[in-house]
Amino acid sequence: MALRRSVSGGRRGSASALVILGLANPGDDYAGSRHNVGGDAVRLLAERRDARLVLERRQRALTATIATAQGPVTLAVPTTFMNESGAALVPLLTRTSLEDLTRLVVAHDDLDLEPGRLQLRFGGGLAGHNGLRSIAGVLGTQDFARLRIGIGRPARKEQVTDYVLKRPTGARRAEVAADVARAADALELLLGTDFDAAQRQINAARD
Repeated sequence: MALRRSVSGGRRGSASALVILGLANPGDDYAGSRHNVGGDAVRLLAERRDARLVLERRQRALTATIATAQGPVTLAVPTTFMNESGAALVPLLTRTSLEDLTRLVVAHDDLDLEPGRLQLRFGGGLAGHNGLRSIAGVLGTQDFARLRIGIGRPARKEQVTDYVLKRPTGARRAEVAADVARAADALELLLGTDFDAAQRQINAARD
């Protein structure tokens, strides 16, 4: 990943080595839904690290900073709705002094991957994901890293909205929770190794 791209705006905050943004819709109505697996993975990672996600003044995301071998890492979950996810990035990237977008990782649900599958990649298309579209629009580029968390597709196209937004029940709810845990494991891997090594390990896994 040779690309280095500057983020506009003054540097006002303490530098973070990495910013991990987990996409989700806010509120109890969407808690535990497939669309929220990115945000839930970041929340679980924060919990594992005994870090409390908090909303600071003028921020549009819940954030926590954790210490790692590579330096401080900022975890964040936007408090905006999914289609406004990019609005959380401008204050977040300014606060974390992140100028190199190769150090931004967005965790999100992906209809094109089977449940249980993860893929870490840099750049690529938006696949119709409103959160990614919002982020790319604000940044002016699609060149940022993504942890794609597979949720699969429903049987019919017209079922997609309910499928991603409604909370699954029974065995399917347990499966989504397991997928969130695997995604948190993948993010943990990113904290302890370089991107290319993490990518190889995450993308090679099938279970």
